Amino acid sequence: MASLPALKNFPMKTVNFLKKLSKNNSREWFEAHRDEYNSDFLEPALQLVVEIGERLLTITPNIQAVPKIDKSIFRLHRDVRFSKDKSPYKTNLGLYFWEGKKKMDSPGFYFEVNTKGFFYGSGIYMPSKEQWKLFRDAVSNPQLGKELDAAVKKILKKGNYSIGGKKYKKVPKGYDSETPYAEYLLYEGLYAFYESENINELTKADVVDFSFKKFKDMLPIHQWLVKVLR
Repeated sequence: MASLPALKNFPMKTVNFLKKLSKNNSREWFEAHRDEYNSDFLEPALQLVVEIGERLLTITPNIQAVPKIDKSIFRLHRDVRFSKDKSPYKTNLGLYFWEGKKKMDSPGFYFEVNTKGFFYGSGIYMPSKEQWKLFRDAVSNPQLGKELDAAVKKILKKGNYSIGGKKYKKVPKGYDSETPYAEYLLYEGLYAFYESENINELTKADVVDFSFKKFKDMLPIHQWLVKVLR
């Protein structure tokens, strides 16, 4: 897969572009280097969405993999209206493959390459209030709570994965702190992730194969969330 023209020398050419952007974070510099953006950032991103998306369809037939900016590819432009940091551009490549109607309200798989390393995640990061009521009700159900705990343990058993999203110190009002899996009621988001600062892990591997393996390892949390949030 990595022999595809758009993925030649990925991720290093993307990382190098992002490093230069981080040092020259201005619209003037970006416009002067738009060709580099297209060849080193956008084209690899488009190809990755297609290739990884095809793989994910073999294990999640309803996954959405749309090779467009603001679909599976997060835009580089930042919304600076309410931010103290007025830098106009992000300095990472972010891809998202989701299962549901609304992208950011749906469980999915996330891949990021940045100037310091890379990140894989599976789950849901910022659910709506309605979704987290469904989530908490499911955790409180003995059978569904047991299934979630089994999914988490299955992922952690593979090694090198972590579980993120824990926020609260106390179980939310209206839920029983004595329920067998009350620990999960302390989470605001729930996702498995793999994070590394060793970019050589990607350069030495076929990035599509590597990405698919990571996402497949984290599949149990995705499947559970799709089941209870649909």
